[in-house]
Amino acid sequence: MEHQETNHDSERLNSDIEHIHKLAAHLLPVYAEITENNTHADLHINTHLQMLIGILHELHPADVAAVLESLPPKERVLVWKLAAPEEDGEVLLEVSDAVRESLIEAMNKDELVAAVEDMEADDLADLVEDLPTHVVAEVLQERDEEERAQIQAALSYEDNQVGAIMNFEIVSIRADVSCEVVMRYLRRFDSLPDHTDKIFVVDDNDILQGILPIRKLLVSDPEELVENIMSTDVVKFRPEENVEEAAAAFERYDLVTAPVVDENKKLIARLTVDEMMDVIREESETDILNMAGLSEEEDLFAPVWDSVKNRWVWLAVNLVTAFAASRVIGVFESSIAQIVALAALMPIVAGIGGNSGNQTITMIVRAMANAQISTKQAMRLLKKEVGVALVNGLIWGSVMGIISWLLYGNLGIGLVMVAAMTLNLLLAAVLGVMIPVTMDKLGHDPALGSSVLITAVTDSGGFLIFLGLATMFLL
Repeated sequence: MEHQETNHDSERLNSDIEHIHKLAAHLLPVYAEITENNTHADLHINTHLQMLIGILHELHPADVAAVLESLPPKERVLVWKLAAPEEDGEVLLEVSDAVRESLIEAMNKDELVAAVEDMEADDLADLVEDLPTHVVAEVLQERDEEERAQIQAALSYEDNQVGAIMNFEIVSIRADVSCEVVMRYLRRFDSLPDHTDKIFVVDDNDILQGILPIRKLLVSDPEELVENIMSTDVVKFRPEENVEEAAAAFERYDLVTAPVVDENKKLIARLTVDEMMDVIREESETDILNMAGLSEEEDLFAPVWDSVKNRWVWLAVNLVTAFAASRVIGVFESSIAQIVALAALMPIVAGIGGNSGNQTITMIVRAMANAQISTKQAMRLLKKEVGVALVNGLIWGSVMGIISWLLYGNLGIGLVMVAAMTLNLLLAAVLGVMIPVTMDKLGHDPALGSSVLITAVTDSGGFLIFLGLATMFLL
């Protein structure tokens, strides 16, 4: 289905989502009865049904995906059944993994086969793991040998490797032909593959020789040979390379497409900017989830127990660390009883330490994700962050020290505040660097649970430092 105009207005999309939600909720009680019993709905219901179908069929598949992700399960299934069936495959590619699973469960075998039978090999490879085995077998049976080989090739790589997302639609030419011959060759295509900004130049054995940008082809002399105008300075990738590093290269060099070659430099596929954008978005979302201690992306309307299983681990860690912090406070109960002001001031020390630690850890995780630093550079960063923490600690510790002195009329409390805030910020700086670096060395995502850990340590550390200093110097 072709869309005459794609709506990029977020306000309009939000309005459509709200409208669809209301229509779906209104139709849900009667829709099943109408479809199962083949009965006719009254005019009012039928009008709402046609209105809902009309809105859905005007939306881009990516917008349909956004609608489905925003709906509760029952309304989601209803809307999914009413969406344009010829776009089902595209929508399945766009939705999150959690929602995709629920949509596939709502489809029968024939619907699934129809949704994916016309997909390109690389797109089908993205869905194979989520589809029932019998559906995959039937779809593969309809493909030619070359496409089956391409799908198997994509599936042979890990999800975090370039080979898992490479696109097999390639336009290639020889170096010894003229621009006029290339133009005649391109006119033979009904349409060029999406995101075609360059043509790959290969020899008789498909060994990559260079690239010919389309814009350069269009302005060159028709009689000029390709070998004289092609570029041999090519950013290329191997299928075993990490997709995040490839995405960083796309961003760094402003690439639209790039060739993928094997160990013999034979051209086997290409990478496209749309896949790289998905990688960047998914990595960003994963980092956010991991920092919060969530193990995977969660359907907003997932069953309670599924959400509990996704969240319990780091909540348990947080509970243990919170108990440890409470025991630190318990050790100094007598000090707090003698100087009640300590109870009011100690959350400030812990809070600013947690905030500073989260700032540091966010910068380090982001830099690691963008391949800007390695673990070898951690010591330099540690020195820099310690310097920042020292300056901030002295400045803001002095501010709070003066305020505490004025509030409680006790110079000692003010000096303890300066020292405690400075030391806790230094602790936060050290751990803000060391936690993601250690995670990376252990082979885990540097963001995994980092926010939970840094907050836990700066809370306990802040209480221990503040109350310890107060006990030593004020009592």
